[in-house]
Amino acid sequence: MKSKMLSGIILFAVLMLLVCQPGVALELKLGHYANADHAGNDAAKMFAEGVAQRTNGEITVEIYPNNELGNPPEVLEQNVLGVIDMSLPTQGQLAKYSQKFGCVMLPFAYENYDHAYKVLDGPFMKWAEKDLEDAGLIFLSNWEWGFRNLTNSVRPINTPDDVKGLKVRTPPELPNQAAMEALGATVQTIQFSELPMALKQGVVDGQENPISVIYAFKIYETQKYLAMTGHTYNSMVHVMSKKTWDKLTPEQQQIIKEESKKAGDFMRKTLRDAESEQIKKLEELGMEVTWPNVADFKAKMGPAYDRMKASVGAENLDAFLKMLEEAK
Repeated sequence: MKSKMLSGIILFAVLMLLVCQPGVALELKLGHYANADHAGNDAAKMFAEGVAQRTNGEITVEIYPNNELGNPPEVLEQNVLGVIDMSLPTQGQLAKYSQKFGCVMLPFAYENYDHAYKVLDGPFMKWAEKDLEDAGLIFLSNWEWGFRNLTNSVRPINTPDDVKGLKVRTPPELPNQAAMEALGATVQTIQFSELPMALKQGVVDGQENPISVIYAFKIYETQKYLAMTGHTYNSMVHVMSKKTWDKLTPEQQQIIKEESKKAGDFMRKTLRDAESEQIKKLEELGMEVTWPNVADFKAKMGPAYDRMKASVGAENLDAFLKMLEEAK
């Protein structure tokens, strides 16, 4: 009898310890495609540090940069399924789950960075956020990637005609492909991890990416010419699996959102501040930089706009064009 009573007391004590202990630590996985030296990874580390500090270590974030968990579409799919807790896809990758995100990279849509932020942080996300939740993702904040520019190893680009005949690598997103093809380029889709070798071997003549990527990934080693076309804009979008989100307390959810925005603002400022200096460094490293008249390139985008309208739906594209105009 005494033995049973003692066992009961011990069991009760153990249960009380479990109930009364602080929140159980939760380790979250964040996978993304920027390399370890890129501002995107710096922002991810800043986010992780802020979350750990403000939750007193109850939530920690393990970061997997440079496609360590798979290529971007694979990582995003794992995020939707809840295998990975957070990711940083582009709007183009999110278009698989909502056609509205396919509108964001409309060629030559934005006048400048501030115009893009005003649209994407405001009316666009209010319009598209529910689609993400229906797909199993929670929108946290917009980060940065940048305006994409064209490089090649054949000739300087000053006019749209200079693009004709070039073999250009683009990611699988339609807006980039459609923009290059409207200019007369032959487009090939190559995984980013395979791009350096493809450029070195001459499989393609050129590629298009933001300045930070061209610099950080040493695209200048195989590309002589850089044209500041700024043809499309996109950013990393910080999203979390709804399955993970639902495990958090309201206070933890608030912290996650606030630290995400803080990290995104840091990334935006870092990349924008560095861009001019990186262009100078690219010139010093041997690249020839041209600044074409963007209006001439935009005038060639009719076929690209038609293809995008067919892809995302006329109603969606018209709604997005209205947002662009109202945000000017």
